[in-house]
Amino acid sequence: MDLFSFIECAKRTQSLKALFDLLVSCASDEGFSEVAYGALTFAEPIRLPEYPLPALAVKWPPDWCDRYFKRKYHTIDPVVRRTPMLSGPFLWDQLAKEIQLEPGERRVLDEAKEAGLKHGMSVPLFGPLGRVSVISFASRLDDANPQHRMSHLKALAWNFHIAFGEIGRPSDSSCNRKATLSEREKDCLRWVAEGKSPSEIGMMMKVSENTVDFHLKNALRKLHTRNRTHGIVKDDSP
Repeated sequence: MDLFSFIECAKRTQSLKALFDLLVSCASDEGFSEVAYGALTFAEPIRLPEYPLPALAVKWPPDWCDRYFKRKYHTIDPVVRRTPMLSGPFLWDQLAKEIQLEPGERRVLDEAKEAGLKHGMSVPLFGPLGRVSVISFASRLDDANPQHRMSHLKALAWNFHIAFGEIGRPSDSSCNRKATLSEREKDCLRWVAEGKSPSEIGMMMKVSENTVDFHLKNALRKLHTRNRTHGIVKDDSP
């Protein structure tokens, strides 16, 4: 499933578990079948109830999952501890090489690898009020290359994170009122979703690049977001 298809399916999903299963399926297509989603800096996040905090949703080998939570490895897991200090996606192997990890942190990474999480990467996710979350992807394949898949997995992580929050948002008439986008604004967002630049969109729509930027800014303002990728997710127009 490509990114645009994931976004379309995510917008139509009303179940947190179904949304996470969709993420796992898409990541598995990339060779990364082990996925964990956690909240690092807020106490009452939307979550699935199967696992203790900071986990929100997890798909790991059962034995490793059991050991991780019983031994409270989240207290020494370098991904959990270091993510708030990092601004972008990182590989687990690079983390061990570039940062002076404590013995306990190295043990978690070593035991995870022994349990089948052989190549991993994590994506820091930042939200309002200083909230920090993280999605980690790992592969059970010896020849997996997370660096090669990083851009796609990062995009999946962000779009999942936004959709997860939208599903769990408390029902409120003011929050649920849909933004009304013009046809030009919808078209611009759709072309952005397909990876087109403003200049390319302008050529296809026979308008200037400045006009495209104007429509995109209006669309993002109406959708209450500053990020074009976020806008694609929040625009549920047919």
